[in-house]
Amino acid sequence: MLRNNKNYIVCSLLVVIMHSCVPTREVRDAEVIMPESYSNQIADTLTSATVKWKDFFSDPELKDLIDIALVKNQELNIILQQIAMVKNEIRVRKGEYLPSVNFNAGAEVEKVGEYTRNGAVEEGLDLDEEAFPDPLTNYSAGLFASWELDVWKKLRNSKKVAVMEYLATQEGKNFMVTNLVSEIADAYYELIALDNQLAIIEENLDIQKNALRIVKLQKQAARTTELAVKRFEAEVYKNRSERYEIKQEIVETENKINFLIGRQPVSINRNAIAFIEKEVDTVFTGIPAQLLQYRPDIKQVEYELAAAKLDVKVARANFYPSFGINAGVGLEAFKPKFLTETPESLLYSLAGDVAGPLINRNAIKAEYNSANDRQLQVVYEYEKTILNAYIEVANELSNVQNLKLNYDLKIEQVDALNASIEISNKLFQSARADYMEVLLTQRDALEAKIELVETKKNQLIARVGVYRALGGGWN
Repeated sequence: MLRNNKNYIVCSLLVVIMHSCVPTREVRDAEVIMPESYSNQIADTLTSATVKWKDFFSDPELKDLIDIALVKNQELNIILQQIAMVKNEIRVRKGEYLPSVNFNAGAEVEKVGEYTRNGAVEEGLDLDEEAFPDPLTNYSAGLFASWELDVWKKLRNSKKVAVMEYLATQEGKNFMVTNLVSEIADAYYELIALDNQLAIIEENLDIQKNALRIVKLQKQAARTTELAVKRFEAEVYKNRSERYEIKQEIVETENKINFLIGRQPVSINRNAIAFIEKEVDTVFTGIPAQLLQYRPDIKQVEYELAAAKLDVKVARANFYPSFGINAGVGLEAFKPKFLTETPESLLYSLAGDVAGPLINRNAIKAEYNSANDRQLQVVYEYEKTILNAYIEVANELSNVQNLKLNYDLKIEQVDALNASIEISNKLFQSARADYMEVLLTQRDALEAKIELVETKKNQLIARVGVYRALGGGWN
């Protein structure tokens, strides 16, 4: 009894000594400082991040494209398979801290020399006329179990790491969905803007062809020169070439959308009517602190930070000894008919072991330091992601405001230039303006109309950008 107590005391002292030799390193927490509101925005918790994308977009053609993409986009499907693999990793790590039980059955044959210890013993035994067979055979069947006792919670923390990584991968998928929805919407608005620009060029070509006809008539009447005719012809050719450039851009934008939705190039159904008059609905920003709740990339890094902290605990537990239990029960005999005779054929075993690091502590210490460095790295990544999210929202909000002012002025510019085209044509016909004034007026009007379409497209894309930056689009 005294000897057992001494052994217990010695083991306890060894554990205390090993615990005192384990290094400790503190890693600072992430600093999360968010303003109370965005610049020039009223502090209100109503945010469009909670709006589902099917409710955020009103164009049915666009919603159909997004629906297809969420099923067939290859990159999204690749991530879904990665999520499935990470989920399987949880089951693997969960099994590591549960007992491992295996069934084992075997048969063997052995011939030993008679002038050996085993040979002499076998020659001297006689079990009721059932002498040992020569060569000696052996048959066995049983259950054998091994179990590492998770005293330091190393295995359980390892399983929690897998869970955090799984949740982080889920948020990564959500972030990809947000970007995918945004990218399809941007390309869709780009496509219908190109349709409108092509229509403007076609309309302008009709105007220029009519002006060219008038210039040719005036040349016949000796009221203008061949130079004017050639300049008007050059302007017509110029706009014809631009028309083919836009057609090529349309093809490439259509194929970009086809790639995003995972299908072969086909024509994209879209609604390009009344594009200039399309209203840009308001996006509610909420408060900056809500980015922590709705931005998938922030939540992803948050889970990665939790996993990094658990990795440190796992690395620290490697300094401590591990405790294992091995047990087995079964039947064993040198002839099959003896296998069912118990308790003579019964076998069982029970063993415990303790294993701890001794020589390789430097390697374990290096792994522990690497885990701490990784945790600090994720802390910086978390802070960077939060700052980037806030700046993205601030930029998009400023973009929306400036584009609105830009659009209002573009409307005034286009109206003024449309009126000036009619005036310049009348003045030219009455010989009160030269052909260059007519050409420059038509050119300015065309550029202004195209810029107006571009501004409207940028307004719609900026609205989508605010929605994405707030964390909407994945739900």
